[in-house]
Amino acid sequence: MTSNASKTTTKQKNIVLLGGGHSHAILLRSLADKPLPNVNFSLITENRDTPYSGMLPGHIAGFYTHDECHINLEKLTNFAGAKLYIDEVINLDLENNKVISTHLPEIEFDILSIDIGSTPATITVPGAKEYAIPAKPVSILLREWDKFCREIIHYSPPIRIAIVGGGAGGVELALAMRAKLNNLNLHENQEIEIHLFHRDQELMPSYHLFMRHLLTKVLLQQGIKLNLKETVCKIEKLEKLHLNCESGLTWEGDRIFWVTQASAPQWLKTTGVKTDKNGFILVNEQLQSLSHPHIFATGDIATMVNYPRSKAGVFAVRQGKPLFANLRRYVLGKALKPYIPQAKYLSLIGTGDGKAIANRGNFTLPPSRLLWLWKDCLDRRFMQQFK
Repeated sequence: MTSNASKTTTKQKNIVLLGGGHSHAILLRSLADKPLPNVNFSLITENRDTPYSGMLPGHIAGFYTHDECHINLEKLTNFAGAKLYIDEVINLDLENNKVISTHLPEIEFDILSIDIGSTPATITVPGAKEYAIPAKPVSILLREWDKFCREIIHYSPPIRIAIVGGGAGGVELALAMRAKLNNLNLHENQEIEIHLFHRDQELMPSYHLFMRHLLTKVLLQQGIKLNLKETVCKIEKLEKLHLNCESGLTWEGDRIFWVTQASAPQWLKTTGVKTDKNGFILVNEQLQSLSHPHIFATGDIATMVNYPRSKAGVFAVRQGKPLFANLRRYVLGKALKPYIPQAKYLSLIGTGDGKAIANRGNFTLPPSRLLWLWKDCLDRRFMQQFK
């Protein structure tokens, strides 16, 4: 007599990975080492490579090449024995278990895993979608930043950049951009100003007080102008870009980068998958959707009901192996294992000048060259597994 577990393994299953985020990259790397018999894996993503968030500010600053900080998904899926589909997903048909994308035919699945990250919220601010450059998708940010760096020599001084959002992402972006611009061969009279706009009284409100004060000091030392307690309410394009705040403050400049609170894609709300008030997929400790057990979600797009955490790349990285283990157990008909994210985690934030700050909970170390070398070593070691 055949057991239920053996019956499950003899039937071909289709597992579709939606999005090329950190968790899925680690899952594919694990799959290459430990193949799962009778299971077809497919990855649907918009790009053939995906950036590693830990090295992205360093890439913008000019410290890393594109290849050094991007995971080649085409090579990775081939190595893992999976299929790769390049397209934009626009909906899910959960009655028939199909993924609907812009150009490809519908793709059927037995199990779906979603790791598509998040995008900055821009909908409520008039003109933001038309005139601001979002921090995500990263491919758009890098393309526009590279274009700006090539064309900046032709701009009339003073050259002004605005960054909207004073969380960790906005702060790191400001420091990285300052580092890159400092190293460009510009004319002596090409003065460059970077303005950081943030609605709260202090930057990085989720971090410890000493960490916030340290980074505020570093930003000011780098000549970055802080506009705190300023809520952007409108962006328009006249001769240059104009940014308007609720206080009446106005700003005029050449580029606006948008790094505000993360949001989920609108199409996800129509699928029937249970989400939180911000549109992120609600999952349990096994990384399963609360409404659809055959759907898993990790990274920024997921909210763990019993263990809510900030939207940080460190969690997507840590979820990769537990996700792979639970997908394997789900296919084999075994009980899934819980994943409990750490309450505190190490943050190493580069300051753009060859130094970094370390923070874990209430413990913070000031900028040093040694911390940057440590961060660089950890990041390169992480990327080495995908080479």
